[in-house]
Amino acid sequence: MTFNTGANLDPSQVEDVRSSRIGGRGLAAGGGGLGIIVTLVWVLLGGSPQTGATIGGLVGQTVGGQPVPASSALASECKTGADANAIEDCRVVGYVNSIQAYWTGEFAASGQQYVLAKTRFFTDQMNTGCGVASSASGPFYCPSDKFVYIDRGFFDELRSKFGAKGGPFAQAYILAHEYGHHVQDLSGTLSGGTSQAGQAGQSVRTELQADCYAGVWASNAAATGYLVPLTSAQIADALDAAAAVGDDRIQQETQGQVTPDTWTHGSSAQRQKWFTAGYKAGSPAGCDTFTGNP
Repeated sequence: MTFNTGANLDPSQVEDVRSSRIGGRGLAAGGGGLGIIVTLVWVLLGGSPQTGATIGGLVGQTVGGQPVPASSALASECKTGADANAIEDCRVVGYVNSIQAYWTGEFAASGQQYVLAKTRFFTDQMNTGCGVASSASGPFYCPSDKFVYIDRGFFDELRSKFGAKGGPFAQAYILAHEYGHHVQDLSGTLSGGTSQAGQAGQSVRTELQADCYAGVWASNAAATGYLVPLTSAQIADALDAAAAVGDDRIQQETQGQVTPDTWTHGSSAQRQKWFTAGYKAGSPAGCDTFTGNP
């Protein structure tokens, strides 16, 4: 059991448009047969798949002649923590609720206001405020429309393609990282933070801070009231997922060599280091990845 059974879920923070398919230009692919690398550029990046072809707010518009609802079956299925323990979609809702509950309180404690960001489930491809997203994009945060986008099939690919062991808390790590980018967006540190590649570049430092913020949330997850205290096995699942999407590991598996000058997210060791740093600190004050050696 991961969630407090009596916790009240707020499914309005997640939109499910998986039955909708929105046309648009396909995701631009990289050369050299590095399709998986292209995917990982967007997995946990917080940038845009490509510019153009935006739709602004999706709710209230139409897809294939049908209106896009602001809510879906999630509203009827995902009501309590017991539902989150039993239904995978509701589990994601529960994680999103907990993550945003933590950051709402953290912002308020410092005299600021946290603005909720919704998550959208989609299938195949759809237009976003950052351009066309596809199943190859992986989860990402779009600062233009303040949504986290997830093709839910990615969680399976995390195991099958990237070698992660999986487990529910691997999903929690992914989501908490993306919402870390939303926190960076609200605080003004995301803008211009993904332009410089390399193992100590601005892009890597930005991604590592989002990893650290994920660890901070994990440290405070039980205090939000949604989750029971985390186990060492759950933290191990998060660390395993962080290692699976390290630039060095991906490059070694896909191109047979590691080229640190092209890193955008950080090595497996770096990603684990900063998730752990956030978890131990329990505060975003412990997430200064922009000073010193990351």
